[in-house]
Amino acid sequence: MQRVLITDNAHPLLREGLEKAGYHCEDQPNISLEEVRGKVGDYVGLVINSKILIDRQMLDAGHQLRFIARLGSGLEIVDRDYAKEKGVEIISSPEGNRNAVAEHAVGMLLALANNLIPGDREVKQKIWRREAMRGWEIWGKTIGIIGFGNTGKSLASKLSGFGVRILAYDKYHPYFEDQFPNVNASSLKEIQKEADIISFHLPLHKEVYHLANEAFFNNCKDGVVLINTSRGQVVNTLDLLEALRKGKVGGACLDVFENEKTASFSGFEDQLYGELYKRSDVLLSPHVAGWTVESKEKLASILLDRILLTTE
Repeated sequence: MQRVLITDNAHPLLREGLEKAGYHCEDQPNISLEEVRGKVGDYVGLVINSKILIDRQMLDAGHQLRFIARLGSGLEIVDRDYAKEKGVEIISSPEGNRNAVAEHAVGMLLALANNLIPGDREVKQKIWRREAMRGWEIWGKTIGIIGFGNTGKSLASKLSGFGVRILAYDKYHPYFEDQFPNVNASSLKEIQKEADIISFHLPLHKEVYHLANEAFFNNCKDGVVLINTSRGQVVNTLDLLEALRKGKVGGACLDVFENEKTASFSGFEDQLYGELYKRSDVLLSPHVAGWTVESKEKLASILLDRILLTTE
């Protein structure tokens, strides 16, 4: 029997489709990494999200593995080179939540610019301060997109009707202007120099770890607004906080964080994030940019098609 372990809360169509194709699926969305390590040898396939690290130890233990399917795009949790050596197919579905992430980024930006969160709270308390809630428009601004893959391109499409100038930088895919004539291919330095708003859409690897640090901010326009819906480690939180204090960064929209396990905060992290949480120029969400009703179904559907195509 070909068994597949689904380690995340995937849409039911994934399990139904795999079972129709002859696989026996086990849904264990709350399974821990160590529990997976202990039983991975029983399966020909794993469906994972970010909590399951596929390293050499996992791949060696998974002696029957034929495929590992990632719900989403981030493959930094998979040792792809070793998986290739072992003959294990790595499958992902980055298209499944690109629209959700782009919409979330736009939503956070508009909410920050228009003081929607504090305005909502005050009106519900019968506080009426119109002048204090005066916002600013993104029309006429220059927006830099760093990382022009699935989500970066989707964000550019969303912004096309906002009357903004769009700059984009992608080290590995620098040629895209034929497909996106409204986007100017730019260097990182050009974006830092000219962008009023910068949005990160990067996979996590050593080249982009703490890309947004003190030196990065110092080379940006004064008052730049930062959006990060990619990976928390792209932004140095301490340096961002200092740039916010100085006004070098005028605001930030963050859906991802360097440490997302609040129960594990050190004393230093408690203080660091505590200050970040209190700032009125910072808008936060709990790593849910790609986490919509629609994206859950799309991620599963795309992954199912690719698993069946790969393993037929």
